[in-house]
This record gives sequence, structure tokens and C-alpha cells, in this order.
Amino acid sequence: MAESKEKKASAEDSNSTKATSAKKSTTAAKKTTTSKKTAAKSTSAKKTTEKKTTAKKTTTTAKKTTAAKKAAPVAVESTSVAQDALVEEKVVDVVENISDDVVQSSSKDAEKAPVKEFDWDAFESDLDTYSKDERKKLNDIYDVTLTQIEEKELIKGFVIAINKKEVVININYKSEGIVPKNEFRYNPDLKIGDEVDLYIESMEDKTGQLVVSHKIARTHRAWQRVNEILVSGEIVTGFVKCRTKGGLIVDVFGLESFLPGSQIDVKPIRDYDQYVGKNMEFKVVKINHEFKNVVVSHKALIEAEIEEQKKQIMSGLEKGQVLEGTVKNITSYGVFIDLGGVDGLVHITDLSWGRVNHPEEVVTLDEKIKVVILDFDDNKKRIALGLKQLNEHPWENLDPNVNVGDKVKGKVVVLADYGAFVEIATGVEGLVHVSEMSWSQHLRTANDFLKVGDEVEAVILTLDREERKMSLGIKQLMPDPWENIETKYPVGSKHSSKVRNFTNFGVFVEVEEGIDGLIHISDLSWEKKFKHPSEFCAVGDELEIIVLELDKESRRLSLGYKQLEENPWDVYETLFELGSEHEGTVAKMKDKAGIISLPYGVESYCPAKHMKKEDGSDLSLDDKASFKVIEFNKDSKKILVSHTKVWGQAEDKKKKAKSKSTSRAVKNLNEAAEKTTLGDLGALADLKKEMDKKKK
Repeated sequence: MAESKEKKASAEDSNSTKATSAKKSTTAAKKTTTSKKTAAKSTSAKKTTEKKTTAKKTTTTAKKTTAAKKAAPVAVESTSVAQDALVEEKVVDVVENISDDVVQSSSKDAEKAPVKEFDWDAFESDLDTYSKDERKKLNDIYDVTLTQIEEKELIKGFVIAINKKEVVININYKSEGIVPKNEFRYNPDLKIGDEVDLYIESMEDKTGQLVVSHKIARTHRAWQRVNEILVSGEIVTGFVKCRTKGGLIVDVFGLESFLPGSQIDVKPIRDYDQYVGKNMEFKVVKINHEFKNVVVSHKALIEAEIEEQKKQIMSGLEKGQVLEGTVKNITSYGVFIDLGGVDGLVHITDLSWGRVNHPEEVVTLDEKIKVVILDFDDNKKRIALGLKQLNEHPWENLDPNVNVGDKVKGKVVVLADYGAFVEIATGVEGLVHVSEMSWSQHLRTANDFLKVGDEVEAVILTLDREERKMSLGIKQLMPDPWENIETKYPVGSKHSSKVRNFTNFGVFVEVEEGIDGLIHISDLSWEKKFKHPSEFCAVGDELEIIVLELDKESRRLSLGYKQLEENPWDVYETLFELGSEHEGTVAKMKDKAGIISLPYGVESYCPAKHMKKEDGSDLSLDDKASFKVIEFNKDSKKILVSHTKVWGQAEDKKKKAKSKSTSRAVKNLNEAAEKTTLGDLGALADLKKEMDKKKK
């Protein structure tokens, strides 16, 4: 070691001496060049500059070679130290030679040919102490130590420094990656030496710095892992961040995943907040690549164990078996009972023998109750349970002395359009049909008579203990109004009534509660014809009626309204005799025929052919004229009249008179013809002329 140091020192001294002499030579060359002619100055200056540049390149190359040698492995370090001294000596010699060349070239004539280009390869080959094979081997060793990276690539690196704002990461590249410290907030335990993921955003920015991101790399890596886990079914651990609508938000590998409330546990969870801020195990069940959504499930982890428990429980079930369970969930249609790993349903109708409006009236959540197994399905894993079956049916305890016709009291529990259910004892109900609530015949609903909660008294109409059915009646407690109907409403008696409803054929009126009657549409008026009874009266109107017919067995009462007055057609029969003439007005027109209003408000019908006037035109609306009765029908209340017959009758008389005079003239002519001679022909001609004049 001492000897090597001495050699180094001597080499350094020699090098410094040579460098000094080289500098002196360069200075002398400069002075000599200055003393030359002006014409030679430019040429020599250029040559000097070229030489200096060559010298600088040589020095730079030597330095690069030296640096490259320093970067070589430690194994060749001792050899390179010895060689550096030799290289430095050669550099000094070359500089001296260059200085001499500069002095000599400056003294030459400017017109001399230019110096040839310097051969760097030949120069460096003299300095390089390695063979081509050795140099290639060293380059390969150096290249292996560097990592090849590209933009948009995921790589791994090691933390080498951490400060307040940044984390420096070695990625085995020519420059380190610098990441903001806030990207590692999720990992407060980050320390030097930890391996982390990085994403190459850009190879360099404006300042030449490599741009990397741990947050993006973590997101990409998370999506890769999530997709792999979905296929493999691996269990992952996530952090429950917060509550959201319908479930929880879970952080899995940096991704916000959704945990539905139904996937938290096998039993319904009412308080989601108890899981916030906790780490839980999950299974990835669904990924929506389009919306970048991940759905996880905690329930899936325990379902396999639950299924095994279900199989064991189902295998030991028997109909009629009594088990203890916990009320798990309450719905409007029943109660779900947890039997220790398997659920069963108690339908609302199996909760109590009595009427139940909602299951909450009988049980509460988390309550432990005993139930009986009614039925179960091994394939569908369904169990039907019962609670009321644990008690004896109330019909079994019904008093055996209760019979049809007995009066009972009860409470209205349910109302329907067709009737009301009355509970006379717990679990024992009877139906009061709407027709048994009142003696009234017109249609009503049970709501018109009763409401839920009413205490009522009724009579048992039918009783079937085997079918557990009972029908009740309320109207039977009131007297039947039809019992003495003959004496109260005899035929021909007049009464007041109230219009209840209409039909196409008549009006139904109520004489009293329970007694209804029908007024036929033909019995509403003597004079007018109605298409519908609503043209005559309205619902709720008070009408005076007369009893026409009575049928007690069928409970039918036929009534009349027009019969309260005398039949005016008996009088009309004498006023509007056939052939009588009356003044009338055209009230309506129908297909050229007319409805004629006659005296006393009577309407008649005039056919179109009888509407002709004397001048040949037709009667029009509101025209007044004389009409002749050509038909009268009392039963159908129909009168036919004619205007044409009025003026046509006088014309007929004239025609008859003319026909008589003509026949007489012809007769006279015939008689005269028998006695006529040639001399009477003149008289005959005069007669003919006279007849022609009469025609005109």
C-alpha cells in the first residue's frame, strides 16, 4: 500500500510538471503567431482554434473514459487506478505534441494545405486499456443495473426518503420518483424501505423530472385485483367508510364499493351505523365495468355455513312439532321467526283465532315465542308455522246450548260491501248479510247501517258447528212491515212516497221503511209519453200514489200516479169525434209530418200527405190552420188529423155538382137525338158551345 501511494505521488508530480511545460509552450506559440504578417494571422488563428478544439475534445474524451472506468464494478477498481496514471501521462504528451504542432504550423505559409481531421477512434484506442470484448461485457453489466420504463406503465419502487410534503421512491432508474405525501394518507405507517406501486404519467415534465402517481397506480392495481378476486372468489378485507341509502360504502383496495343492506348479514339489520369505521371481510359478488361499480357481500361468507345448518334443521323437522324461535321480521301479511339458522313464516291468519288487523297487535320484534310446524318444503326451504294452533279452537268452547233463533250480542270487527262480521266470542264470528240488516228492499251497503267497533244485537239465523259458520240477522229484531200490509195499504188507497231510484220501465218509491213499490212508466201520465222516468221526476221527490195491486207473498206493491186524476180521454172522446173540425197549431215537424197542438193541450198527429194546403204548398212549423179528425183511439191515446180534408171536401162537392149537370146534359142530348133531323143539327152545335163555355 505504501509503495502504491508513493507511485501515485510521483505520477502526480510528473503530471503537474508536464502540464506546466505544456502551458508555457502554448504561450510561446501565441507570441510567435502574433509577430507574423497580417495575411497569415487569420489562417494561423483558424488552425490554432482547430487544434485547441481538438485538444479540448481529447481532454473531454479522456475524462469521459475515466468516468466510465470509475462507473465500472469494484472488481476492476485496482486495475483502473494504475491505468489512470498512464492515461494522464499520455494526455500530457499529446497536449505537448499539439502545442509543438501549433508553433510549427503557425510559422508555415498561409497558402499551405489544411490539416487533416483528427481521428478520435484512433486516439481513444490508444487510451482504452480494455479490449472490445471486455468493453462490451462491461457495458452489458452496466445496462442490467438500469430499469427500462415506459409511459402509462405500472411499476414498483422502494421508499428511500420521506419529508413533510413528498415521498421519494427509487424505481431503479436514472431519476427517482417523487410523490405527494397526501397520496399515502391511507397508510400512516409508511416507512423507508416499503415497496409501493407507481404509475408513470410522463417520462419528464418541463423541468425534466419524471412524473409518477401512486394514487392512479393504486386505482389501476385495485381494479386488477378486484377482477381477479371476482373470478377466484377470494375473501378480501375492507374498511366501512360511511352509510348510504340502502347500505354501506366500503373501501376495498382504495376503491369505493357498495355493500347492500341485505348483504350485511343473514338477518335484517336495522342499525347500519354500528358497522361504520370497522374493518370487515367481504366477497366481491358483482362488478359493473360500465359505471365502475363494485358490489361486495358479507352475507355470502356465512351463507355456506348457514346452508349446512339449514340442512341439519330441516332434516329434523316434523309436522306438529313445537319449537321456540325469535321474531325476526314483521310484515303486513305475517311474522318471520328465526328457528336457529332457518326462518319460518307465521301467516297473519295463524297468529290468533280472533281477528288480527296487523301482526304487531300480537307479537313484537326480537320476542321469543313458541310456534308449531304446520308444513315445510325441503326443496324450497320453506316452513309454515302457526301460533294460534297452540291453543284450542274457540268453536270447541262455544256454549252447546246456543241454537238458531237465539239472540246474541257482539262487536263489529270487519265491514264489507256484502255485510258485516260480528264477533260474539273470541274467535267466534257470524256474518250479518246486508239484506238482513233492514227490511228495506232497495240496495244498500253495510256501511249505511254499521261501522267497525259497534256493539250490536242479532238473531242467529243459521249455525254449523262442523264448518264453524254462523249467519246472523238484525232486522229480525224489528217487526216485519209486511205482516199487516193488507190492512195498512189496501188496493185503491192513497199514500205519500219518496222516489228512491229509477229503472227503464218505472220508478221505485218507498212508502215506509221496508215497504217499496213500483210506479210503471205508463202509469205516470194520461197525456204524455216518457222515454225514461227521469223526465217525470227526480230521486228524493215526494209523490202522491195510489195502490193498484198487492202481492204479499212476493212482497210486491204496484202503484200508480196518473190514476189520482180522472182519465181525460173519456172527455176527449166526445170532444174529438170522427169528422169534427178543430183549430190547431203545428208544434213539431217530423219527416214532413206534423205534431198538431189542439185545444185543451191535446196533441195529435198529421201525416205528410194531409199537410197540403189548398194552393198546393205544405204547412210549416207554427202555422195555424183547421184540422179534421180522421182517427181517434182512446186505448192507445192517439188522434190523427188532416188539413187537406178540410178544403178538399168543398172541392169534392163542386166536382159532384159538375158531374151531375154533365150527366143531365148527356141524357137530354140522347133523348133529343132520337127525334133529331137534319134541321136540328144547328141546335146541337149551339149546345156544344154552351157546354164548352161552362168548362172554361
